[in-house]
Amino acid sequence: MEVLIVEDDDAMASALAAGVATAGHAASRVARGADALLSHRNFRLILLDLGLPDMDGLEVLRKLRQVTDVPILVLTARDDERSVVLGLRSGADDYLVKPVKLVELLARIEAVTRRAGRSSGVPQHTIVLDDLDIDLDRRVASKAGAPLPLTATEFELLALLARHAGSVVTREQILDALWGDAFLASSRSLDVHLTGLRAKLQKPGFIINVRGVGYRVEAAAP
Repeated sequence: MEVLIVEDDDAMASALAAGVATAGHAASRVARGADALLSHRNFRLILLDLGLPDMDGLEVLRKLRQVTDVPILVLTARDDERSVVLGLRSGADDYLVKPVKLVELLARIEAVTRRAGRSSGVPQHTIVLDDLDIDLDRRVASKAGAPLPLTATEFELLALLARHAGSVVTREQILDALWGDAFLASSRSLDVHLTGLRAKLQKPGFIINVRGVGYRVEAAAP
């Protein structure tokens, strides 16, 4: 499993990397929160320190939770109750206070990844919503049996919203999934592709704008 270690202390980062390697995991390390936000997509678990040099770790945690569901385990020297509560409420899957024994760290990693695996479900290959048929393997979509002339980005946008039908997908999640960085990508690009997708779907009320948050597909499976 690929593990991202977000830790500015060189000695601690080396110890963590060596520790997770004993369990067969591949570890990479970044020292800044900004680097974690740029590289998180390549990893299946994140070990996050809160005392980072460029931004507070809790802010990094909140931003990561806007765009990814991968397990995040906070590993920090902050042991006060307020920090623990804030960390868990901000989206951490677990909270460990330094120093931590290797056996406990590995056990916590196994526990959070096991929970994540149970909740991930079976991969979808086709999504059917109302008169839409979205083939995720062939990357084609049709409406009432007629192929839709979607661009690659329009298809990705439709597939993302359809996977979460009935739930809100935030603008940050969309930007991160389609352009690779929710915090640098242009929101204007999303607006243009969304307009094009709606025009080709010709389904008023299908993609609902949730003001200030994101978008939701409102449809029921047949």
